[in-house]
Amino acid sequence: MKIRGASTAACLTIAALTLAACGGGGDDGGSADGPVTLKFQSLSDQPAAIEATEAIVAEWNEANADVQVEIVPAGWDGIYDKLITQFNGGAAPDVIHYEAASIVPFARDGYLADLSEYMSDERRADIPEGILDSVTVDDQVIAYPTELQSYMVFANTALLEEAGVEVPTGETMTWEQLREIAQTTTTDDTYGLGWGLASPTAAFMSFAPGFGGTFFEGTGTDASITIGEGELAVPELVHTMAFEDETVLPVTLTQSGSEVLASFYAGQIAMTVQGSFQAANIATDAPEGFEWTVLPPLEGPQGAGQAANPQTLSVNIDSEHVEESAEFIEFFTETENLAALNEADALIPATTSAQEYMAENLGDENGWATILSSGQHLVSAPYLFVDAYAQWKDTVATPAFQRYLAQEIDTAGLGTQLEDGWAEITG
Repeated sequence: MKIRGASTAACLTIAALTLAACGGGGDDGGSADGPVTLKFQSLSDQPAAIEATEAIVAEWNEANADVQVEIVPAGWDGIYDKLITQFNGGAAPDVIHYEAASIVPFARDGYLADLSEYMSDERRADIPEGILDSVTVDDQVIAYPTELQSYMVFANTALLEEAGVEVPTGETMTWEQLREIAQTTTTDDTYGLGWGLASPTAAFMSFAPGFGGTFFEGTGTDASITIGEGELAVPELVHTMAFEDETVLPVTLTQSGSEVLASFYAGQIAMTVQGSFQAANIATDAPEGFEWTVLPPLEGPQGAGQAANPQTLSVNIDSEHVEESAEFIEFFTETENLAALNEADALIPATTSAQEYMAENLGDENGWATILSSGQHLVSAPYLFVDAYAQWKDTVATPAFQRYLAQEIDTAGLGTQLEDGWAEITG
């Protein structure tokens, strides 16, 4: 049993459990004369995404008789603890599907191979800088980014036109434009905006870069928190729209994004802020004849940047076939493969070429062109490299933002709770 870092060592009680039956990365799965078998633990759980993943792997296997890839299905629920068990027990797969925010701790503890020398110059140049930064730890590329989401504004075009609002068509739109449209479309029967903020932390932190907000400075256990105007700008805007302008449907502040869609379909709200992936759900589930569009990415005074937390593919450092695993990931992230996977998942590819390929092939059907354009604004998220972030998010930030949106505390109180909660966690 290997212990590479203090944070993982603290979880060794989990490793005492029966090891997950995914098999170890060090076993090539065949005879000495047979092909190498790479175990690829995939978290894809949507039928279309599973099919796309299987198609990519099948194409690889057909072209690479000496290196065969076996998909090991795994769900997102409980995967962090499962990986701890796998790594500590020497049973981790060769290729690991996860996300940047959660895979970084494993990289810091020495469980992931440095893929810097394996990533082709073509691929490196194809990944926007902010996205590549999100998978770079101590100058090591610890994963290939694959899929991302951004937050977009979906609009009921019929309601906008009825209110005399010209649908924004520029490369970006300002938050002030959003506020003005919400005011114009709010009537006795309709609210201008519905925003599912039952779990508000991810959205607020994602939009913060547009206002210069970073929340954290430093990395690992040395990180410190900063709560200033940039970090509080989006919560304040939402608060103003909800309680001063009264343009936000109140119940949506306590709902999930998916729950808000019912009000959108019913014409009770003119606009809704959602994860970009909801475009696929709206296209499928909206009532017949429902007219909708995706508005340009929201831009703050510091730009339209949103924090990037891509899904990732990493390689187990104990794999006997690190090079072959990296070669498979290079293939997996080729333009057409990444485009097919992201279209299936209704997400944004992590490479510029795949974004352009999807835009060319899909046009602006279901808002795809606008959604894909937002991928160029994604930037590195400082919280990805903060060891105590997940604990702070769940136990401090989310309840504090919820209290703020319930008008139980003011802006100053919100800032104090975010900072004091961090101090308590980090001791």
